[in-house]
Parts: sequence; structure tokens; C-alpha cells
Amino acid sequence: MHWKTVLVTGGAGFLGSHLCDALLQRGSRVIAVDNLSTGRLKNIAHLSKESMFSFEEHDICEPFDYGAVDFVFNMASPASPPGYMKLGVETLRVGSVGTEQTLQIARRYQAGYLHASTSECYGDPKEHPQTEEYWGNVNPIGPRSVYDEAKRFSEAMVMAYHRYYKVNTHLVRIFNTYGPRLDPKDGRVISNLIMQALAGEDLTIYGDGSQTRSFCYVSDLIAGILALAETSEATPVNIGNPDEFTILSAAEIVKELTGSKSKIGFAPLPEDDPKQRQPDISKAGRLFGWKPKVALREGLGLTIPYFQQIEL
Repeated sequence: MHWKTVLVTGGAGFLGSHLCDALLQRGSRVIAVDNLSTGRLKNIAHLSKESMFSFEEHDICEPFDYGAVDFVFNMASPASPPGYMKLGVETLRVGSVGTEQTLQIARRYQAGYLHASTSECYGDPKEHPQTEEYWGNVNPIGPRSVYDEAKRFSEAMVMAYHRYYKVNTHLVRIFNTYGPRLDPKDGRVISNLIMQALAGEDLTIYGDGSQTRSFCYVSDLIAGILALAETSEATPVNIGNPDEFTILSAAEIVKELTGSKSKIGFAPLPEDDPKQRQPDISKAGRLFGWKPKVALREGLGLTIPYFQQIEL
């Protein structure tokens, strides 16, 4: 499927910038919008001379319209715990006001629409692995609620526009993703571990390290998002790598691949930190034949060089 003009909100973010790359490679004209609260211009600097790419610095909670588009990818939101805890109110606003602004654009131009949701909709899950039918176990007033509930509200808003206004919407529930352009200071598991390993610092493990995550390499995630966008599926679809690792084992792999002499250090587990995270991806496989191709060791081998050469 070819979209002539595509709007990508959060286009200077980690995932948004990789999505812009993929869309340009498919021949689409890409309008990226980002207020740079957590996005970074260096993520899209390589696109500055692309004639099919334009960047608009703008907060999507404020009205905007850059003309007719064929598809809207709403990737705008702080996504790491330090980011959304620092910008709590802004995270709630972009998930509510911002999401509706983007839906209005899709409705206005009869464009397709995909919203980047999250595995955090499942909270600290009591069901394992997590299927899309699971309603989750979320603390609605805890410190993480600014993100979790923003995303859950977004899903409700997207489904409302689908049901009431017949907008062609899609919901992707993204599980832990890593790769080049991950912000070295954003506090996510992989970036934290790599940066500490390269600096020879103790690798910080929260709790006893037995909590699990499933890490998806960025190219696999973007392929899944684009495949979902070409379907008629409106209900949520998990996109992530079902290979499950304890945080401790992930730290050991990072240590090995970086050749680091770092020791393992332990810190208290943050409040409401999920104990398990693993996607059931059978729905994505059934709908559009998607499954990840890049295993954790291979993906880390592609990611570590990026962190070795960046200037902080």
C-alpha cells in the first residue's frame, strides 16, 4: 500500500524517527511533527536534505493542520519512566487532547490512522503472557498512572472515533523496544545497561533482577507497525518480541557483549514496576504474518556501536 503523504507525530523520537525513515524508503512524503520535549533533532538530522521530508516543531495539544494527508501515525508521547514522570501533566494531555487533535486530522482528510499504544495498558499483569483480550492490572493513581492511563484513554478515544465517525483506525500495543537512537539518558533498561557498561560503572538492577522483559529490536517493531497499518484491524494488536529475559540475564549479556568489567549493583524496585512482561503475538501472526526476526544478542550487537560513538 502506498500513502502519498503521511503525518508522523513524535517524528523526532526514537521510534518516530525510524518510522520516518521507513516511510521515506517506501516513497511517501513525510511530515514529522514534534515539540522536542523528549524527541531529539539529531534523530532526524540525516533527513534534513530529503526533499520528501519536512519537520514542524509543534505541540500537538495545540491546533495544527499541515494540509491533506493519507495516513496519520500518532507516535507522540514521552515513553520512558523518567520522561513521563518528569512531564506527567504533559503526558496526560498529549494522550488525551493531542490524540484527539490527530484523530480530527484523520477524520477531516479521510486518512488512515495508527496510534502507538503500549504494553503498559496491561499494568503489572496477572495474566502471562499478555493477550490483547486482557484488560490489565493498572494502578490508576500511582506514579506511573500519568503514562498508563493516558495510553488507556487514548485507546478509548481512538475506538470512539472508529465507532462513531468511521475513521479507519489501528492500535498497536508496543512492548519494550531498543536500537540505535534510543536516548542514552532516558532511563530505559537497555540504554541504562549499555551506558553503564561502556562507562565501567556498576550495572543498576532494580529489585533482585528476577522481573522479566521482552525486548524487540526497532526494525522488527517498525515492520510490524507498517504491516498493521495496511490491515482493516481496529482493535489492539501486540507488537513485541516474545523472547523473555530476566533483567539480570539481560545485564549479563550486555556486560559480555561490551567486554565490560562492570559489577552488578542492586537498587530498590520502583513502585508499580511490572514483574513480568511478555507479549502474546499470535494475533499479529494470524492477521498479517508478522513475527520478529532479530534476537536479543544480534540486536544488541547492532545497538552497542551507536552508544559507543555518541557524544553526550
